[in-house]
Amino acid sequence: MREKWKQIAVFFISCGILIGLDQWTKFLAVNHLKGQNPIVLIEGVFELAYLENRGAAFGMLQGRQGFFFAIAVAVVIAAIFVVWRMPAKKQYIPLYCCTVAIVAGAVGNMIDRLMQGYVVDFLSFCLIHFPVFNVADCYVTIGAAALMLLVMFRYKESDFEPFSLKKKGESL
Repeated sequence: MREKWKQIAVFFISCGILIGLDQWTKFLAVNHLKGQNPIVLIEGVFELAYLENRGAAFGMLQGRQGFFFAIAVAVVIAAIFVVWRMPAKKQYIPLYCCTVAIVAGAVGNMIDRLMQGYVVDFLSFCLIHFPVFNVADCYVTIGAAALMLLVMFRYKESDFEPFSLKKKGESL
C-alpha cells in the first residue's frame, strides 16, 4: 500500500512540475508577446505569437468553458484511477509518463480557462499554417500520441487487466 501512495505522490509532483513549466511559459508569453509583433525564430517556419484562445483546438467550441472543465475533471479522475491500479513494474513506466503528460496538459489549460476565461497560446508553426498552441497542448498531444502507439504496438490485452472494472473470472 505504501508503494501505491508513493506512486500517486510522484504522479502529482511530476504533474506539478510540468504544469509549473507550462504556466511559466504562458506568463512569459503574456509579458513579452502580448501586444507585440510575433518574434520570428525561423523565417517562414516557426515564430512566437501571442493569442488568446477561448475555444478548443483550431478555435472550435468557443465559450464552452463548462464543457472543457468537465473534460479536464474526467481526465484527472481517470488518470488517478489508472495510476492507482497500475502495477509498480518497469513495463508500465511509459504508460505512467503518458498519463502524467496528458493530465499536466489538461490541467495547465484548465488553469487558464478558470483564471482568465481563455487559454494563452504562443507557439506558431507557420510553415503549414498550423494553429497557434502552447506547452500544455504539446503535453496532451505527445502524451496521447505516445499512448496510442503503446496500445497498438507495445502492450498486449493482458497488460490492461489491472485496470479492468470486472471481477476476476467475470465475463461481459
